[in-house]
Amino acid sequence: MVEWLGRHRVAVGVASMVIVVIAALVYVVSTVRSERATGSTPGAAVSSGLRFVDNGGGRNLVSDVDPSGVRTSTEMSCLRVYTANGTTVCLRMGLPGAYEAAVYVGEALVRTVPLPGTPSRARVSASGQIVSWTVFVTGDSYLAPGGFSTRTGILNLSTGVLVESLEEFPTVLIEGKPDKRANENYWGVTFTGDDNTFYATLGSSDQTWLVKGNLTNRTVTSVRKDAECPSLSPDETRIAYKKRAGRLGGWRLFVLDLASGTETELPGSDGVDDQAAWLDQNTVAYAKVPRGGKPTIYTSPADGSGTATELIPGASSPSPRD
Repeated sequence: MVEWLGRHRVAVGVASMVIVVIAALVYVVSTVRSERATGSTPGAAVSSGLRFVDNGGGRNLVSDVDPSGVRTSTEMSCLRVYTANGTTVCLRMGLPGAYEAAVYVGEALVRTVPLPGTPSRARVSASGQIVSWTVFVTGDSYLAPGGFSTRTGILNLSTGVLVESLEEFPTVLIEGKPDKRANENYWGVTFTGDDNTFYATLGSSDQTWLVKGNLTNRTVTSVRKDAECPSLSPDETRIAYKKRAGRLGGWRLFVLDLASGTETELPGSDGVDDQAAWLDQNTVAYAKVPRGGKPTIYTSPADGSGTATELIPGASSPSPRD
């Protein structure tokens, strides 16, 4: 009798665990589906689906959600990922204690580049020919302004040219004046359609600038102060970026209209620490950690007309899905 009761308890426990897992999966899929089925939600405008890093299970597997809400996992494990026009850059652990940028064209691995630090940001140009990454070097921290250091590299797949660090660029103009500070750092690259022009963050001490760069001329020019981790819209008319609320306040997302200079805050983005990704002309996705929670991907209307909507819990590194 005792043995039977023991087996019964185990069976009930296993059945309960299965129910919980199934309920969680149903919740995630139904959440994504519902956001695409309701015209008033940000997710409804996401026509191409979403690629992201699934932080559950400790494997950091790259997963996809298609426009109908169906979620699938790949065998690719990345800390950061981004895909455009068939090219994927995966920032991952290489050798024990070392990181690398792995570049795939379709399913084929075409290039790996050793990274000098911990992965932070990843991007691919719309053509799929230019990839970039940002890493934190040893001892970096966001705890104090100027208390961290980054390295940002860019690889041209067409020519094979590798820029190991944007700090190599000889010409830097800050507010119209030549500038080359010893503690300059770059992070968060985003590309225009010509595969030559890019935007990025330049930081020095407690100041950051949105900068515009030229890969051919190896020049960088400031655009405006107080902008980090830019992300250019598909039509190249707007840039989403984060900036602090006050000198030591939390970050929030803003969208800048490049023609008018008008800056629009995205409600509900408080506490974001990510480079936003445009899923289409009207929707940006980003990851943040809600208080007491785990990394979660949210979407927001790019015009600031609505608040953030939770899309996928336990996930990070959002990217458009080819």
